[in-house]
Amino acid sequence: MFNFEKLDVWQEAIQFADLVYDVTGDFPGEERFGLTNQMRRAAVSISSNLAEGSSRVSRIDFARFVEIATGSLFEVVSQTTIALRRKMITQNDYSRIYTAAEKQSKMLSGLRRSLSET
Repeated sequence: MFNFEKLDVWQEAIQFADLVYDVTGDFPGEERFGLTNQMRRAAVSISSNLAEGSSRVSRIDFARFVEIATGSLFEVVSQTTIALRRKMITQNDYSRIYTAAEKQSKMLSGLRRSLSET
């Protein structure tokens, strides 16, 4: 098992990506290369950046990848808002993603904080 796989925040990021894939599976076909792709890529980027960052020698470098992962998470929140406004998702699906994003954000913030401590 790789070190990053032991991180609760990474495991949560994998679940978040699963949720985004599930919700975007019902998007209109014309969004296949638009919002569907963007949301999925951003969601996958969260766990990918955590994995890559964990391989860095310095805590500062790892913290930078956590920042990038956080940016990707915020992208999904923004894109989810657009999907709701365009009536591609229900209020319930929006709430599910938003709630999961809040949890993920807190975990990422905690990890970043712990990496900044000396």
